[in-house]
Amino acid sequence: MRTVGIYYAFWTHEWDVDFVPYIKKVGKLGFDQLELNGGTIVHMDPKKQRELKAMADGENLKLSYGIGLQKPYDVASLDENVRQKGLDFMKKMIDAIANMGGGMIGGTVHGYWPSTLPEGLDSKKPCWDQSIKSLKELSPYAGDRGVQLNIEVINRFEQFLVNDSHEALAYVKEVDHPACKVLLDTFHMNIEEDSFGDAIRRIGPYLASIHLGETNRKTPGKGRMPWKEIKKALDDIGYDGPMVMEPFVMKGGQVGRDIGVWREIEENPDLDALAAEAAQFVRKNLI
Repeated sequence: MRTVGIYYAFWTHEWDVDFVPYIKKVGKLGFDQLELNGGTIVHMDPKKQRELKAMADGENLKLSYGIGLQKPYDVASLDENVRQKGLDFMKKMIDAIANMGGGMIGGTVHGYWPSTLPEGLDSKKPCWDQSIKSLKELSPYAGDRGVQLNIEVINRFEQFLVNDSHEALAYVKEVDHPACKVLLDTFHMNIEEDSFGDAIRRIGPYLASIHLGETNRKTPGKGRMPWKEIKKALDDIGYDGPMVMEPFVMKGGQVGRDIGVWREIEENPDLDALAAEAAQFVRKNLI
């Protein structure tokens, strides 16, 4: 059955925060799942990691994890020293998630974010090849530990390696491991895909997770995203995975800066009320 989730940073101005308040409340707002920052988890004491997971279990809440790798940990880097640091960092994150019972890590597990094609290159193939080499090593490492790596398809203005469903399909087929799948995001799809439905059907069984948001990153139901088309395509492929909304409506802090929110997307928002309303919308329109 499809689960309805939300990304913790909807409420925060910074990436590194205490996750406990969100674990305590999102179930009451109508969510089955909370997505956390894997970059924060990796630096936590293993005992604290397990306590966090136990708290989520107590709330009947599933956890998933996201990461935008920083440049010093770029697993697609042409500098082998940087790539190896990235592999080491990702393995530590995989170990941390395994310590919490396993689960999904999505985002730029395949490169760093935000990024553009390195100076002096007119083709991304050298970086693509490095990234593939990294995921061929990381995927079995993750799979053996009950962790799934999901390559997020991100628009051209934030990342350069995997921008649409055609590239995503080619990428995971080249990695060729069951622990490496695809994360589609409706915000990025709106920029890059000719058709939402065709993109979802193209990815088909490789689709492990989907992020939900409107074209301007408001909560689902507040914009013009073609949700009926999206639901039809998800039904067509028999999708039964997580649907995690990833809205961003607040300017300020590192989150606002990194996401590019330079104005209040919602004036004086009641974030809890917006989240609860969006959860109801997703249950009514996408399940």
